[in-house]
Amino acid sequence: MSQTVTITFYRFKGVKNKFWAFTRMQLAHPSLKEITGLNFYKLLGTGGGEGFSWKPDFEVYCFLGVWNTEKDAEQYFSSTKISKAYKRHAIETITFWLNPLEAHGAWSGKQPFKFNKQQVGLPVVVITRARIFLKHVPAFWRKVAPSSNSIQGISGKFFSKGVGEWPLIQQATISIWENFEAMKAYAYRSPAHLEVIKLTREKQWYKEEMFARFQLYETEGTWQGINPLKDYMASATTV
Repeated sequence: MSQTVTITFYRFKGVKNKFWAFTRMQLAHPSLKEITGLNFYKLLGTGGGEGFSWKPDFEVYCFLGVWNTEKDAEQYFSSTKISKAYKRHAIETITFWLNPLEAHGAWSGKQPFKFNKQQVGLPVVVITRARIFLKHVPAFWRKVAPSSNSIQGISGKFFSKGVGEWPLIQQATISIWENFEAMKAYAYRSPAHLEVIKLTREKQWYKEEMFARFQLYETEGTWQGINPLKDYMASATTV
């Protein structure tokens, strides 16, 4: 495997730690731009729901990194000051290690992923991201956001969280599925999700969008006190 992608969620408690995390959305960039092997990254806030949400979640922040090699990512998490600072301030951290499979569209004018072969029996991670035309923001939040929360309680889904670079305008959902079939069942059979697809195509709300699919091959840490994929990953690696 060459390129590695990581998605890390951090949970913060207390006013000082939440304020620290909020300010890192701007202040962490100089440090991250100097990290060896980090080709592309995003610092992301999160929303209150599992899909798109206008309500911010000031307890949770997300870091997405696209690395030249897995070794570069390991070096970042184990040795850099900025990674250690995040872990010191957070009460909980989980990192998903991903193998890029495919992507359509662009993120900040780029397509940052280099694709590898799919492996059998591993979970699928999906990033659905959109930059909304300013004039379409009210219509988007009125129509699309409520429908996107239909992802809650879906069979075959391990995890999902709404994230964003800028409130209201640049939004994404990161979701983890048991397999490709479970992801497809939601994407193409859920009436609410199909309505979202129809509306976005008809109304042309997005200035930029990306759909990216990955395979999850490792997790580290916990979320809400557990590793939501621990048992499944253990069984997958013994097949």
